[in-house]
Amino acid sequence: MSTAIPELTTMAIELNEGLAEITLNRPERSNAINQAMWQELRMAFCWADESDEVRVVMLSGAGRNFCAGIDLAMLAGIAETVAHRDPARGREALRRVILDLQDCLSSVERCRKPVLAAIHGACIGGAIDLVTCCDMRYAAADVQFAVREIDVGMAADVGTLQRLPRLVPDGIAREMAYTGRKVDGFEAKLIGLINQLFETPEMLLDGVRQIARTIAAKSPLAIRGSKEMLNYGRDHSVADGLNYVATWNASMLTSTDLQEAMTAMRDKRPPSFGD
Repeated sequence: MSTAIPELTTMAIELNEGLAEITLNRPERSNAINQAMWQELRMAFCWADESDEVRVVMLSGAGRNFCAGIDLAMLAGIAETVAHRDPARGREALRRVILDLQDCLSSVERCRKPVLAAIHGACIGGAIDLVTCCDMRYAAADVQFAVREIDVGMAADVGTLQRLPRLVPDGIAREMAYTGRKVDGFEAKLIGLINQLFETPEMLLDGVRQIARTIAAKSPLAIRGSKEMLNYGRDHSVADGLNYVATWNASMLTSTDLQEAMTAMRDKRPPSFGD
């Protein structure tokens, strides 16, 4: 299905040869996530998921920093937004706000296409929630990660505490959550938070684009199936995962992509896959 690129106010989107570049675009506020950006993240990744032309997504941030986390003005206004004369109803409303913010970020993980995060400068608080939803994370040498919710007196509640321990050792995730300390690029690579470290932000973008284009040249159906299986396997037993992939391939294995890949190998040429 082909869908038009959405017109957004807090991020920019470019689509070129299967690669969708989604850029957080509030550089004057270090791309802090305000109310509009929360909702537009979901809009952007629903578009990427639904558009056949999109094969892979690169997520980056404009300006000096990737993302400074949740906009503090928005955070300060939440209490007023959910105020109710009945405290229980007010708390129910707050729970629904939190669940909706969680869903905005989970849309990144739900996107059937691989999402590669290119991170430079600050990646703080809610930005950690965001990048842990991505398939892979790459960073420039100036990067600084920090789970900062603890410093404003709250537990991170939109994904970091659930996803970060699946990416780094449990003790490191707990230390980051309990102390709010900074993790630089070298340590992030050491603990497995990022796949690769680049010297400069410019080299980061070029390098991630190259990796993304490599993915975009593969069978789209096989890439989507691989992501589906990896995400499913993360949350289920090995036996459940094996059963699911058997069912998936019983339906998807005999595709035109498989035929094209085998023909291209025989002819010693690059394969050409349809969207």
